[in-house]
Amino acid sequence: MDINNTIEKQNSIPGLTSGIMLVIATVVGGGMFSLPVAMAGVWFPGASVILLAVAIMMLLTGLMLVEVNLHYNAGTSFNTFTQDLLGQKWNILVGISFGFVLYILTYAYISGTSAVVSQTVFKYSGFRLPASISVIIVSILAGSIAWYSSLLVGRIITVLIIGKFIAFFATFSGLAVHIEVAKLTDSLPFALPDTQYYPYILMTLPFCIISFGFHGNVPSLVKLYGTGGIQYITRSIIIGTIFSVLLYVFWLAVTMGNISRAEFPPIIAKGGNIDVFVEALRNVFTNRYLDLILTFFGNFAVASSLLAATLGLFDYIADLLHFPDNRVGRLKTALVTYFPPAIICFFFPDGFVHAIGYAGLAFTLWSVILPPFLVKTARQRFATAVYTAPCSNGVLNLVIVCGIIVYLTVILDIFGLLPTFR
Repeated sequence: MDINNTIEKQNSIPGLTSGIMLVIATVVGGGMFSLPVAMAGVWFPGASVILLAVAIMMLLTGLMLVEVNLHYNAGTSFNTFTQDLLGQKWNILVGISFGFVLYILTYAYISGTSAVVSQTVFKYSGFRLPASISVIIVSILAGSIAWYSSLLVGRIITVLIIGKFIAFFATFSGLAVHIEVAKLTDSLPFALPDTQYYPYILMTLPFCIISFGFHGNVPSLVKLYGTGGIQYITRSIIIGTIFSVLLYVFWLAVTMGNISRAEFPPIIAKGGNIDVFVEALRNVFTNRYLDLILTFFGNFAVASSLLAATLGLFDYIADLLHFPDNRVGRLKTALVTYFPPAIICFFFPDGFVHAIGYAGLAFTLWSVILPPFLVKTARQRFATAVYTAPCSNGVLNLVIVCGIIVYLTVILDIFGLLPTFR
């Protein structure tokens, strides 16, 4: 290791805020609108327990990836260390899964951002912006920001996420005082006849996995801080995960404490998309200023998710295709990153919820099942490590088993073999 390079890295390490914001912006975004819909079957008490359990598992697998990634140079992504540790077959499988997840999430967030932008423009100007035009504008803007620099992406994400949470708490802190415990616990007279919760546990798992999906940005964190910023990397992930799970529980409490479980079937029947759920929330508001803040929150949420989630794909594409980190190389990377999902979104602009659901299938493979295998091989390959994840061999095996269960659950859900709350 070059000591001079290490010292230079340490002197130029960004603050902890940048890393935390990157994790939170990736995890907490437009997808949180679908979480109450997905968790309606198990309702608030069960949802809180499941979220906490999944958060712990995803935190551990994220730290596993940090351990593996730090054996390689900053900027190295899944393509390189998966092939080196597990071989070409694993790398092809993971590459397909990784690319599929990040591309489909890029598509989902372009779709969601475009829909929210169009809705906002129409709501406050009366001009109906065509979905195709909105897709083009959003894609070009996001691609241009990513092309200019990853640092600019981080700064814009920080601004968006601060604005998002100011709008979030300004909107929902008012609703918090109106939470009805009877609704939150699904007690009489709000409970549906013959109420059941346990049959719907498995179907919530893929959504929870996606809800803590910062793993694609672990290489971006390592690239941001370098090997001299290990504490920044791990603290970003730990603090970001803790903040996210607390925010999710608060979000579920506010929504489920104001909208009863019996009111969710009509929302689900309409597809459960962002605009449908936001409209249901608007019916709760009596203050037009809160409605305005809710609109801002929706825009900030999907925009920050779009930039944060696609940054992982941007770095992966650059590593996979060996594009240089200069203007021309970043332009090529931006085109490969944003153009394919933008084209699909241009013709099929309303696939947000379905896209996130299907992403769970491939995401489980490389965010839950892959990290333990990488760590096992890395610990056999390398005599020492600059960072070791807090995972014994027993924990690694347990995570693999849990990952397989979730993977099978996603397959059963895709084929409609799981009970669904409707």
